Parts: sequence; structure tokens; C-alpha cells
Amino acid sequence: MYKHILLPTDGSTASEAAIQASFQLAQQLNAKITGLYVIPEFHTFTYKTEMLEDTRARYDKESELEAKKILSSIDQMAQKTGVSCSTMYVVSDDPYDAIIQVAKDNQCDLITMASHGRKGIKGLLLGSETQKVLIHSRIPVLVYREL
Repeated sequence: MYKHILLPTDGSTASEAAIQASFQLAQQLNAKITGLYVIPEFHTFTYKTEMLEDTRARYDKESELEAKKILSSIDQMAQKTGVSCSTMYVVSDDPYDAIIQVAKDNQCDLITMASHGRKGIKGLLLGSETQKVLIHSRIPVLVYREL
């Protein structure tokens, strides 16, 4: 069965629920987990107002701190459950592509992730990284949905 699970997170409530469920699954399968956070690349022109005042160095430093903060919930769950786990972050403007690449590079045999369940125009405009992973991944994907 599955022995190495990639668990991407964005720090959202939906992701937190997926983290808990993924660790329960890992315990049952005796699998290890690699937690992943994808940092957006720095852009001079951006829709994110916090980037407008940042320098590249400041953005990199703050993004790394944010990644570590978000990934800490995965580290804590690993300690709590005794599941073997490592965490990492990568920089990419295409989170779905980074998720798939990290899964391949780390020889993961399952990706577990949250779906925010956006519908209608909001879902169409914002897109869904989960949906993109589902479409492009050759590795099985288990999706946890918010109710």
C-alpha cells in the first residue's frame, strides 16, 4: 500500500483538517509523511499589497518564517502521533506543479491535500490548486473536503 505521503498545506482551516486525517491514515498504513508549503515567488508588480513595500531579501526572510510557522503544525502532529515526518518548503508561482514535482523527487506514492470547496465564479477565478494536482498528477491524490 502507500508508504510515503506528501502533505501540502497552506495553513488554512481546511488544511489543518487534512493534516489530522493524513496523520491518522499514515498511522494505519505505517507510512511516513513529507509536509510541504509552497511560497509564491517575489514580484515587483503584484496584487499582494504586502509585496509592494518589500525588498527581495525581506520578502524571502518573512516568507521563510511564515513557511516554518505553517509547517510547525505538521511537525507537532508528527510528534503527537509518532509518525515519521519531514517538512520542507519550495518557491513557485505554480503550487500545483511544485506539489507534483516534490512528490516525484521524494518518491511519494500518495498526495493528500485539502479542498476548500469554492464554487461558482469564485472557484473559477481563483482556480483550485487541488483540482490542478488532480488533473496533472500521475501519483494518486486523496482529497479532504470541508463540509
